[in-house]
Amino acid sequence: MPLLGGIRPPIALLCVLILALAGLTAKVLGPGTEPVVPKAVLSSQQYFAQDGAIALRASIDERVTDLERTATALNTGGPADPERVLSDLSKAYQKWTGTTVLDLESGKVLAARGERIPLAWLDKDVLTGDKALTPRMVRLETGDVRLMTMAVLDGKEGAQQLLIASNSLSVPSINLGPFRSMAVVARGGEVLATAGFEQSEALNSDAEREKLTFLQKQMSRLSDLAAEETEQNPVSAREPGSRGYPGVSGTLLGEDYNGRVATAGYASLAASDPEDGESVAAGLGLTVLAMLPVVQQQTVTEDSRQLFGLLAAGALVLLGLLAVAVLWMTVQRPLLGLFLESRRLARGDLIRPVTVPRWGEAARIGFALERTRRQLGGVSAPDGATDARPAGRFRGGARGPLALTAVLLLLWCVPVGFLLNRTDGTVSIPAVMVNDQRDRTDLVADRARRALNEAQADLVSTSRLIDTDDLAATERLLKDALREHTRYQALYVVREDGDIVARAGDDPHTWSAKKDRSLVRVSGKGERKPVVQTGAPVPEHEGMTLVGEVRVEFLNSLLKRPGLGEVRIVNADARTLAASDGFLAFEGLPSDALPDLVRAANVQVGAGPVENGLLIRHGGAVTVAAAAPFTGGGVASDLGWTVVSWQNAGQFEITAYEREDRSVLASLLGLALIVVCLGWIHLVVVRPLRALAADAEKLADGDLKTVHYPRYQDEVGAVVRSIELIRQQLQAHRQAQARRPAEPRPSAGGR
Repeated sequence: MPLLGGIRPPIALLCVLILALAGLTAKVLGPGTEPVVPKAVLSSQQYFAQDGAIALRASIDERVTDLERTATALNTGGPADPERVLSDLSKAYQKWTGTTVLDLESGKVLAARGERIPLAWLDKDVLTGDKALTPRMVRLETGDVRLMTMAVLDGKEGAQQLLIASNSLSVPSINLGPFRSMAVVARGGEVLATAGFEQSEALNSDAEREKLTFLQKQMSRLSDLAAEETEQNPVSAREPGSRGYPGVSGTLLGEDYNGRVATAGYASLAASDPEDGESVAAGLGLTVLAMLPVVQQQTVTEDSRQLFGLLAAGALVLLGLLAVAVLWMTVQRPLLGLFLESRRLARGDLIRPVTVPRWGEAARIGFALERTRRQLGGVSAPDGATDARPAGRFRGGARGPLALTAVLLLLWCVPVGFLLNRTDGTVSIPAVMVNDQRDRTDLVADRARRALNEAQADLVSTSRLIDTDDLAATERLLKDALREHTRYQALYVVREDGDIVARAGDDPHTWSAKKDRSLVRVSGKGERKPVVQTGAPVPEHEGMTLVGEVRVEFLNSLLKRPGLGEVRIVNADARTLAASDGFLAFEGLPSDALPDLVRAANVQVGAGPVENGLLIRHGGAVTVAAAAPFTGGGVASDLGWTVVSWQNAGQFEITAYEREDRSVLASLLGLALIVVCLGWIHLVVVRPLRALAADAEKLADGDLKTVHYPRYQDEVGAVVRSIELIRQQLQAHRQAQARRPAEPRPSAGGR
């Protein structure tokens, strides 16, 4: 018999797969040790650090780019007074802690605004060479670290001036919650800036102050570890073939204190997309570390669950043995008997009657073989026997045992998949997960608000260069600005009555300064996408406004963060303006609880997002949701917009959900086992066997013209070959009988 055909291989494979699935079930559903900290909590800290790194990287790159664009625009317009340069810069952007203009030849400070910038770090290497004018990190006398950004300005009479702007390296100013802290770490593990600890310094009890001291020590220790980890190559630090955060990120576990463990996530600053060019911030070697103490879980083995897993595996083995026994008794054994009987008849052994199986296709074939044996041997049927097929013995067929086998295996698959380890909304979601959803939503809201403020600030800076008397130059300026600022889809200058003076990009939408004085507007109801417009008055041209339409895709890209679920920006009426997934303009939120959450978030604007997270239980599903309004200043803070996020808690890496998923996986593997093995038997054995039964009965009924070809080289194929040999023998036997002359009758004289 061939090794890959017939009835034996699928039954053997069924046995092997049942044993393998039983072993897997005993392993994944058996002993279950709880981790010290749930994986979901660790992953959330990693995502939190990634969000902070993305926000810090975007902030640094935008400040560097804005300063370079401002210097380029000023140089194009000719030499400008240093005091006016700093004045215009402070009016357009409120992002630098200090600005200074100095003469490069003499080193004399020509103008200064804000925080005093030390100049001792300026030397020849900073101003010349391959890394000339590269941003530098400088520590002030107060101990704070500032990032110095530089650009060269053209002064009067060919002299050159150096524009220096300093800004802090602080993490985004958001509500981190109690005892959550974030830090910016340099190469070597030096902590450059922290956030979150100042919220705990107001605590008065000795225990709380002791806890704060412990967290500060853990921050220092984990910062060293994070800086060491981020020295890796981002490609080799990830799993082969995996995607995700472009930089190096991960999680760390610190020491425990009073039943709490310091958990941390870290992420290095990296460019969002390498194809967009290099990031200045990514080259600084900075790392963002997010730390949070969480309650330590007990790491004990659940003996009852271990026993339950072994019982499930034992039940599978028992039902599997019964299923294999059914197939062996009702399919394999009769088929092998038919193979031996048909081969005996094909060799000419017609003395012994054919052993006919009890039922099914095998019984039909056996009865047909017995009839052909009598025809070949010229033997009449025994007394009382008939060639008519007894109906009772042939009911059903080989499909019945297959169905019975499937039922036996389904008796294990269905309870395991639908009853075992079901959560049904009863799982206790850690409060940390709700807090992280709320705080990360607040971080996304802060980033989106800053992006809109930045868009309006860019327009303010560009509007100072507009000369409406030269429309050709104005359109060239708008085209250059549109090419540099990818967040816009259209730029245009409009009069107070809405007439377009100059434009670049897509078709403009209506803007009227008479009816609405707000600088950020939303329109486009009834259209495919909402239209977000920002404006800046053109100086010295009363009634004229430079308008930029922000691409909705740009806003959508700010909301796409792993581990946060679906994120949307909604207006005061809870209508969607942007989303991480597809959406319709101004569509409502999918759950009735989400608009209430948005309204509650806007009511608590003064208190921040402390209470703007909740669990939504509906049936057996649990949803974690959060909302964060636009707060913190700028033109975007007065819009009444809110970022709302929600995700199914079943996606969290919580032990109860993991066990439920493993149970479902075991059930699906069992179903796959049924489909593969029993489908194999049905296609290779049962269907050819039914066709063989019909052919054998036709042969027994006298059909000697039909030639029988084996479909597979297996037991059924061997029986088909034997039947073909028997057909040829019957054909030869009848031809011999037809050629035999009739015997003469004896004459009377011969008596």
